[in-house]
Amino acid sequence: MMRAQNIFIVGPMGAGKSTVGRQLSEALSFTFKDSDHEIQRRTGVDIPTIFEYEGESGFRARERQVIQELVSEDRIVLATGGGAVMSPENRQDLSARGVVIYLHCSPEQQYARTARDRNRPLLDTADPLVKLRELMAEREPLYRQVADLVVSTEKRGTSSVVKEICRRLESDEA
Repeated sequence: MMRAQNIFIVGPMGAGKSTVGRQLSEALSFTFKDSDHEIQRRTGVDIPTIFEYEGESGFRARERQVIQELVSEDRIVLATGGGAVMSPENRQDLSARGVVIYLHCSPEQQYARTARDRNRPLLDTADPLVKLRELMAEREPLYRQVADLVVSTEKRGTSSVVKEICRRLESDEA
């Protein structure tokens, strides 16, 4: 298997990072971590509350600290927040410490998966689909830049995605 002391999952909200990450960690007998959940655990509040009181910049500072700590662990599958790649330091840390997998799906698929989720402060807007398209245009080049593997989750079940990732990791395809 390739240099998988850690596996880091990047991609847009609604791509399935947490769901795939959880199942992938079980398949590999790694520990699962989610940077957003870790931030919530440490602060005791949800992400919309952090955005409300500290703004996106405050949230990103917390995210940076959590990612910096988590990448130093071994044998973890880490699901990052959709905007984690905006930080050059995060991209560097992720690339240096493990295999980075970009889970890709269209803004339309993201919208279908996140439409009823109230824990997405960036989608608290008049037209969430337009916002998802804007975020994808801004972030996709960074997802691709940092990725060792790109895997589509478009209209696919979690087990199919996990099986593909495992197959590609074992074949050193990244």
